[in-house]
Amino acid sequence: MKRRSLLKGAAALPFLPATTVFARTIPVLSRTGRVRPGDPAWPAAEEWEALDRAVGGNLLRPTTLWQACAQASRTPDCVARLEEARNPIALGDDPGGTQISGWLDAWTPHASAYAVAARSTADVVAGIDFARRHNLRLVVKGGGHSYLGGSNAPDSILIWTRAMNRIDLHDAFVPSGSSMPPMPAVTVDAGCMWIDVYTAVTTRAGRYVQGGGCTSVGVAGLVQGGGFGSFSKRYGLAAASLLQAEIVTADGVIRTVNASREPDLFWALKGGGGGSFGVVTRLTLQTHDLPEYFGWAEFKVKASSREAYRRLVEQLVEHYAANLFNPEWGEQLIFSNDEVHVSMVCQGLDDGQARSAWAPFIDWVRASPSDFTFDTEPHIGAAPARRWWDLEANPGLVPDPRDGAASHHGWWRGDGEQASLFLYGYESQWLPAALLEPTSRGRLVDALVEAARFHTVELHVNKGLAGTPPEVNEQARHCSMNSKVADAFALMIVATGGPPPYAGLPVTSADTAEAHRQAGRVEKAAAVLKALSPEGGAYISETDYFRDDWREAFWGANYARLKAIKNRYDSEGLFIVHHGVGSEDWSSDGFTPVRL
Repeated sequence: MKRRSLLKGAAALPFLPATTVFARTIPVLSRTGRVRPGDPAWPAAEEWEALDRAVGGNLLRPTTLWQACAQASRTPDCVARLEEARNPIALGDDPGGTQISGWLDAWTPHASAYAVAARSTADVVAGIDFARRHNLRLVVKGGGHSYLGGSNAPDSILIWTRAMNRIDLHDAFVPSGSSMPPMPAVTVDAGCMWIDVYTAVTTRAGRYVQGGGCTSVGVAGLVQGGGFGSFSKRYGLAAASLLQAEIVTADGVIRTVNASREPDLFWALKGGGGGSFGVVTRLTLQTHDLPEYFGWAEFKVKASSREAYRRLVEQLVEHYAANLFNPEWGEQLIFSNDEVHVSMVCQGLDDGQARSAWAPFIDWVRASPSDFTFDTEPHIGAAPARRWWDLEANPGLVPDPRDGAASHHGWWRGDGEQASLFLYGYESQWLPAALLEPTSRGRLVDALVEAARFHTVELHVNKGLAGTPPEVNEQARHCSMNSKVADAFALMIVATGGPPPYAGLPVTSADTAEAHRQAGRVEKAAAVLKALSPEGGAYISETDYFRDDWREAFWGANYARLKAIKNRYDSEGLFIVHHGVGSEDWSSDGFTPVRL
């Protein structure tokens, strides 16, 4: 299956093989901030050499692939790295790599001055101690999937955890110092991707762990952001499954935190955002019984007129509310100008049950052939859940084609379209389940039809936790992300982008004026749907870079507590990311403290 359609229709990368910032002005408190290369206090060569020895020779000088091509177009190095620009796993394997290639008027990729390629928690401690002692800008990267550029900062030192990839399964795990009953769990090092964890837990052990939908996403970053997967309508947030974490805080102390040990910091890690409270080096997550089947539903329906399109949207919304608003179904309903696209998955339903769930809607479409047509026959079914992430069994997964790549490494076909995309605009908002009530559905339908006139709109129904089992919903409310996620039936996303606009590439960059026009259409479409729930909140990992209400949107009433925890464990602001907890105390580049 093709799991995602996000940004589909954006400009492709034809040169590659298929294989706000704070809205108000903030005065500067002082000119003494983080040290940059060339400053008198920048560490001397022998000090960097000492750090290299301390981390086993794993201190790197990373570059971005865009730098390589800008400096020497069409050279072997440029060509070799461009061949990996559409490979999501290869981008994560590159210390200078980022999953997207930047954001219009927001950020562009810049490699850190140095990177500690950590192999152990001791390496992480050494890197943090060095950065603190020399007053350096510090960033952290596991998978590198941050749309907001969280691991991207020129003149910084990077703690790169990619090589920390041990996985241990437990039949009966009890957090340290806890009286909790033992439960099945998995302990994962910070550098693991979700494909690593799903292979170990599901394909090999026959259990389920709630993780991310994109297989190349890093485990630690997703959990710290809250974390959704395709089956979150049944299993909830990835953060809610967190039982224990090992983290190195700004003082260089290794802490094992859970609900009994340093519970405030533990709570902050369950949705407070990655790169803000320290470097998480290890996580233990609860595992669950695996259903017998996972399934899918994939098809598009085109309407012949505006009136027919409204009826189509109305019928799809009603069908979802009556038959699919439950723990079984997740993923996306997509609305464009004259077409709806269903790209959904299910858990716990066999082939016949999955087909039956969609039969009434499909029969309704077929009954009006002059108004509606399928682009292809609906593809609906189910298969053994244990083989869902098995590259040998699931043709929807693309194997990593590189020589020497791990045999289980791959990604969903739709996800490859996002790798190295340059974003023009990206907006999101949670939509409350109250909009599915019969008296409110008309407003939702009208808004979807109106918004789709400007740009394609996606409803990610697995990223709203209304409709989950009561205990799953309650667990989400005990995480640190905005509790409005528990009342939402979907996360609305509108986004677009194009090819990387950098020198030395064998492709014509998109016209800047057209890129801004597309960003404007994204903003208009999103505004229509945001008006349905102006204070609905949004997901920190999939949001607008320029959002000025970010504290309220990402964390709501939880922000004050998160800021107090931040101040306690990182009073000097060593860990700063764009629109992360405490970032209002720093300039937009994270180098200069500011007065509020």
